[in-house]
Amino acid sequence: LFHSVRPGITFSTAEYRSFILLLTFLFYTAYHLSRKPISIVKSELHRNCSTVIQPVELNITNNATWCDWAPFDQDNYQTLFGVLDNCFLVAYAIGMFFSGIFGERLPLRYYLSAGMLMSGLFTALFGLGFYWKIHSLWYYAVIQVMNGLVQTTGWPSVVACVGNWFGKGKRGFIMGVWNSHTSVGNILGSLIAGVFVSTAWGMSFIVPGLIIASTGILCFLFLVEKPEDVNCTPPEHHESGETEPQLQDSPHMDGAINGAIATESQEITEEQTEAISFCGALRIPGVMEFSLCLLFAKLVSYTFLYWLPLYISNVAHFDAKAAGDMSTLFDVGGILGKNYGLFLYNYIGQRSLAITIVMLLLCGGLVNGPYALITTAVSADLGTHESLRGNSRALSTVTAIIDGTGSVGAALGPLLAGLISPTGWNNVFYMLISADILACLFLSRLVYKETQRWCGRAHQARG
Repeated sequence: LFHSVRPGITFSTAEYRSFILLLTFLFYTAYHLSRKPISIVKSELHRNCSTVIQPVELNITNNATWCDWAPFDQDNYQTLFGVLDNCFLVAYAIGMFFSGIFGERLPLRYYLSAGMLMSGLFTALFGLGFYWKIHSLWYYAVIQVMNGLVQTTGWPSVVACVGNWFGKGKRGFIMGVWNSHTSVGNILGSLIAGVFVSTAWGMSFIVPGLIIASTGILCFLFLVEKPEDVNCTPPEHHESGETEPQLQDSPHMDGAINGAIATESQEITEEQTEAISFCGALRIPGVMEFSLCLLFAKLVSYTFLYWLPLYISNVAHFDAKAAGDMSTLFDVGGILGKNYGLFLYNYIGQRSLAITIVMLLLCGGLVNGPYALITTAVSADLGTHESLRGNSRALSTVTAIIDGTGSVGAALGPLLAGLISPTGWNNVFYMLISADILACLFLSRLVYKETQRWCGRAHQARG
């Protein structure tokens, strides 16, 4: 309630838009910040104990695993890590399909605030397992499931909120810059977790949990869902809509025309109050193609998100903190910017530190760039597609469908990496390259249609 916290001060639409953009950026940065610690802590939960100095007072019964955290001290630790990843990701994928439906029917401010507070709680509970000395896989698995469900409150809500404030003409560039919150959150999450991972890994979860809970309080106090809530002018989502205000404001229009326009405007307003159905959202042109494309794009992205620090630790023999810090370069590349990149990183990425840095930057840009575009500007454009006749409330459902389908790939990627990595990391990279090829194939029909349209426009221009 930003407008009521500072009474007597009037803000312009541009100032409100800048403020909402900053707020939603912070919110989803916090979401990703709280997801990242698990990938950093993995290499601490199972270490090469022969390289660790043994405490004198410790009564060691197994020299090979004395420094590991049960139940991840056995040879099946990679499988158990995969279980934890998929408890979160499968719950996230399933919950995402329902989250958009709830997001359309509940106030976004309350929905986001509750989601961030609950995410903070479950993130912190995972870290408290260190202090409570919990060694049950079931405890950590249940926490991951609950965290995955409540984290689905974030993406459809923040995209819907930004879509409410920004028109289609400005949305591509603005959302492209705004979407860097994903990489910023991953970087901050890695750095924060890395500070505590070697001393008390529980704090690697507790601190991010407190941060996202704090942003939930900020959301409750300051988020403004729609321009209309503070008497600001809503953005135009379609080119055709830009002519309607001019017609209504013209002093030369007779009563019949004004009456017809008023009636149409009322019908559109009534449509905006009705949430779109799940099947109706699927019928929007392009939703299915981009959803399936994102499935394979997120498969690649989340495999890197959850397994890159462990891969660097195993292959380059870095400690947990150094591997976590090095993995942030992948997200730095995502801010600045897939098949040949993955291929090159697999074969030459570990030849030297300089090559590792360059390849992580390159792969980050190539992998996260298209993935970020689909989840932001494309989702927002499809959610306000002209076939919906101005029903902007469909934005939350469309975003949830696209990201929910992508989250299925996000769950499959780390699972496959856990199953394939014992056979060799080369095979993991071949799996990622195959996923990228499939992602491209699902967009081939849309590319063909767009090419035909461009050629038609060029022909008309010459004629």
